Formats: sequence, structure tokens, C-alpha cells
Amino acid sequence: MLKVWINGANGQLGTALNAVVDPLEFEIFNTDKAELDITDLDEVISFGKINRPDIIINCAALTNVDVCEENPGAAYNVNALGARNLSIIAGDLNAKLVQISTDDVFDGRSSEPYNEFDKTSPHTVYGRSKLAAENYVKEFTNKHFIIRSNWVYGRGNNFVREFLKMAKAEIPISIASDQFGSPTSARELARFILYLIQGNEYGTYHATCRGVCSRYAFAKEILRLTGYKTRIKAVPATEAHLSSIRPAYAVLDNFIINIKGEYQMPQWEDALAAYLKNMEEK
Repeated sequence: MLKVWINGANGQLGTALNAVVDPLEFEIFNTDKAELDITDLDEVISFGKINRPDIIINCAALTNVDVCEENPGAAYNVNALGARNLSIIAGDLNAKLVQISTDDVFDGRSSEPYNEFDKTSPHTVYGRSKLAAENYVKEFTNKHFIIRSNWVYGRGNNFVREFLKMAKAEIPISIASDQFGSPTSARELARFILYLIQGNEYGTYHATCRGVCSRYAFAKEILRLTGYKTRIKAVPATEAHLSSIRPAYAVLDNFIINIKGEYQMPQWEDALAAYLKNMEEK
């Protein structure tokens, strides 16, 4: 039975991984900031040597873009040095490392989807700290999967849940019409990670649900699927609710997944419908 250490286990991706993993196939070690400080190298090494995982999945990150801009030190400490520390112990143990990254490593000025071979050029502190994490992973371990995704939603705070809170309250909502991405279910991303870690095809992957939309179109689909009648207005991101400093064009091309032809992410509308249905049933 493979031992898997999920760090950031209480976040939306960590929660999704625990929901889809087969406990008969994997022994799971879950840690979050209450149990382990990934910015403390000694603490990370100690935990790793005691439990000796075969696979380390780093879901932990400071993802609030505005907070990262206000406190770059905290962003680099958690996002970059935390990933470095996990990479060091992964290398020592000869363990596989999964590092979750982001579309923010690109500048968002393209009109075509970014593939894994396009030049990175982050324009936010969050994006720069996550790119630094990628570089540390490449430096300290060869057995790594760097997985970039975007517009991820699951359990916890995210665009879908925050939008629904406002929609239920029947508050008119202004939504960005000039930000584009691929809404991605954390559960679908977790399923891809589980598929990937069972092989040895290391490297960088883009993994988002298929299809592209604006934030405004995303919000319209949420309303259509839930039946809420809240009025929404298409506006520039600078005037929108639920928007922050993000690349305007955050579309990733799942190029490696597609050319291999062995795995396909679902269409974003289908994944969203499944997520909302699951919310209703709970």
C-alpha cells in the first residue's frame, strides 16, 4: 500500500483528494497548518522521516491574491519556501512530489491558451511566489509533477460559493466580463492527480476542465443551474464584485494531457452541474 502525504489537507483540493482516494489502495497522512508548519524545514524533515511517504502532494498555499500583494514575505514563505522544504524531504526519501501551481505564472496578456512550453512571466506577487515554488521543485527533486490549474472551486471559499451567498440574498451583482478562464472542479482535479501519481511520467502539466468562459458567463451558468433570479451585470474587472488582481486571460491549454490521449478532463459546465448537485444533496 502506497503512503501518501497530503499537505494542505483541509483546503478545497486536499478535501477533494480525501473524498476520491481509495483507502484500500493508499495510506493517507493528512496535515494542515495546525499540524505542520511547512515553512519550518526541520519540522518537515522530521515528519517525513518518521512517516516515510512514497508520494507527497502539496496543496498548501497562500492563495489570496490581495493578501499576497500586501505581504510578499508571507507569500514567498508559504508558497515558495514551503514547496522548497517539501521538495528537500521528497528528494531525501526518493518520494514523488506533486506541486499544485497556477495560471498566475503567466502574464495573462495572451489571446491564445497557454501550454506547458510557453514562457512564464507572472505579474502578481502570488504568481511570482508560485513560479519560485516550481523552480525549487525542479531543483531539489527529479520525481515531480507540477500541475497548473485555474479557477478551482470546491469546499471552502471560492467564486461559486461566494456568488451563491449573494445570489441567495438577492443582491444585484456586478461580474467581470473581461476575465477569462476555465472553471475547474477540485474533485475533477483530484481525480487527475490520483491518475498521474500512479505512473512515472514526471514533468509539468496543465489540468483544467475543458472549455473557456468569462467570469460573467460562469455566473450566468451558476444561475441557470440553480434557478436563482438575482440580477447580474457585466462590468470590467475593476468594477466587479468577487474579483481581484488576476490575469485577464487565464486560459490554460491541457497540451500534454491532450497529446497523450489517455486522460480527458470533463467539460466545465458538466463538472459545475455535478458540484452543485452534490451541494444540494448534502
